[in-house]
Amino acid sequence: MTPMLGITDLWTFVLGTVAIILLPGPNSLFTLSTAARHGVRAGYRAACGVFLGDAVLMAASAIGVASLLRAYPPLFMVIKYAGAAYLTWVGIGLVRDAARRWRAPAAAPAEQPAERPAEDAHRPFRKALLISLLNPKAILFFVSFFIQFVDPAYPHPEVSFLVLALIVEVISALYLTGLIFGGSFLAAQFRRRRRLAAGATTGVGALFVGFGVRLATASLG
Repeated sequence: MTPMLGITDLWTFVLGTVAIILLPGPNSLFTLSTAARHGVRAGYRAACGVFLGDAVLMAASAIGVASLLRAYPPLFMVIKYAGAAYLTWVGIGLVRDAARRWRAPAAAPAEQPAERPAEDAHRPFRKALLISLLNPKAILFFVSFFIQFVDPAYPHPEVSFLVLALIVEVISALYLTGLIFGGSFLAAQFRRRRRLAAGATTGVGALFVGFGVRLATASLG
């Protein structure tokens, strides 16, 4: 039986994608923490950054950028260390923000929403986009995962990649939506418990620093 649109074993791909997306990572953690700190709208801005970043990485995988990174290890190293540095910088920023919240007077949290919207309006999108793009391991993963489900005899492999990419984006959108509304619930709790919010933000910041260290020490293979 000829695979539909050049895709072999579609349901295995779907199940594998669900399992991979459910694994904790910088994208999902950043989206959750953004929704918890700034609300649903900011959470969706972060999610849109993730969607665009993933789309770029999947397109790059389809046209062979992952093979280029494998062929030129120095290029991989530059991107890898840039990504590690950015994740660490985001983590340190979260820890500093938590320290400010911890030291702030009790009335300060109620004032923050009026002071910060203009400043933070586009940052979640940009930060999430950079977190997605500065992860060369994701490019290598996408190409190694996608290629398992594309029929080499199919005359239009770009169609196969497009369908697989759409499946990834839909599953990611459903998952991130759940995280966003979960983060919104956490935000309501954090507004009443300022030090709990600061402690949670510190924990998220530490995880981002850990992601940066892990990326910096990961090997190309």
